[in-house]
Amino acid sequence: MAARLSSRDPGFEDAFARLVTARREPQADVAADVARIIAEVRARGDAALVEFSRKFDRLDLTADRLAIGADEMAAAEKACPNDALAALDFAAQRIEVFHRRQVPRDEEFTDAEGIRLGWRWRAIAAVGVYVPGGRAAYPSSVLMNVIPARIAGVPRIVMTVPTPGGEVNPLVLAAARRAGVTEAYRVGGAQAVAALAFGTATIPAVDKITGPGNAYVAEAKRQVFGAVGIDMVAGPSEILVVADAANDPDWIAIDLLSQAEHDAAAQSILITDDARFADDVVEAVAARLRTLPRAAIAGESWEKFGAVIVVKDLAGEAPALVDRLAPEHLELAVADPAPIAEAVRNAGAIFMGRFTPEAVGDYVAGPNHVLPTNRSARFSSGLGVWDFLKRTSLVTADADGLGAIGPAAVALAEAEGLDAHALSIAIRLNLPAGGGR
Repeated sequence: MAARLSSRDPGFEDAFARLVTARREPQADVAADVARIIAEVRARGDAALVEFSRKFDRLDLTADRLAIGADEMAAAEKACPNDALAALDFAAQRIEVFHRRQVPRDEEFTDAEGIRLGWRWRAIAAVGVYVPGGRAAYPSSVLMNVIPARIAGVPRIVMTVPTPGGEVNPLVLAAARRAGVTEAYRVGGAQAVAALAFGTATIPAVDKITGPGNAYVAEAKRQVFGAVGIDMVAGPSEILVVADAANDPDWIAIDLLSQAEHDAAAQSILITDDARFADDVVEAVAARLRTLPRAAIAGESWEKFGAVIVVKDLAGEAPALVDRLAPEHLELAVADPAPIAEAVRNAGAIFMGRFTPEAVGDYVAGPNHVLPTNRSARFSSGLGVWDFLKRTSLVTADADGLGAIGPAAVALAEAEGLDAHALSIAIRLNLPAGGGR
């Protein structure tokens, strides 16, 4: 059974603290295995990729077949149903419109001392996008990762996707072609991350890696960080629904299960101010679990990690609880969601009102569905155009400007014992400096 908590109970604080800190990810330590895979790819390049594809994906390849060519991608697109392609185009257009508004502006200004200051934005030169393959094939993730990179101006966008047994979802390739992928490779797992980070003869290295994956992919991204940038180390999916009793219990139940069906380690939580409504939602969840195709996964998630929290006052109590949980997805299924949303600091994305289920955000709302998990919404944001850009500061001083600000810099440099720093300024201003201490 999902956990049941009430803010009226004396032990609520301890029970809620346990819910917040409970570990949901698998306990298996894959770090050593991933380190070996990365070392092999760094040492042997394409040969290691071919070997690992045979071992993990039951796929016999040669180095010249690692790439997915333009003809293959075009053929895959033709094999897709027209209604699926139309939906893909509809989603892509909405994602494009939303993310174009994120493009930042360069800025320059002259301050009171006459120093010209500013910043400029430039796109990362090469980005790798990891796309899950096999049963976990998500063309929507291709759109969410690639479109912001293209809008940012990234000239080289590389996709890697595992093809177990040689199979690849044709809609994934159609999404890649439409979104703006410039290169694609049939490589998956930690070995794909290693190839993107360090390069092989066939796959030149990139500067940043984004995209979801299993525990091996997540650990590989963790290990290569520093050699390349990464978007995040994503954990299992999460949804927190704040709902009053005016909702249809079945609607809320299916919203909770929409994330539970992702992964047995996913988490779905309901906060409500009505105990009877909470009971109705729990019953509706049980009923839906008798019919959902992914009921085994969703049921395990709900039983192990689900929770129902009953509070006295939604507006008064929910925001603080939400902030402590810092959920990936937050649904506010209440008559007036704005005050609660305004009071919440930590959430990856907020879905406001009874007719805004989280699932619409996974596909066609427009904002990115790559969001912070494992309470990282406390300090990070969802994927966006900014993640594919770098900001560089600009400083221009003439003699008068340096004369206005330089003496203070000399004093600070000398206070820190960095005499060459002080002299590099003082020498331009004909000032005495304490070099030689």
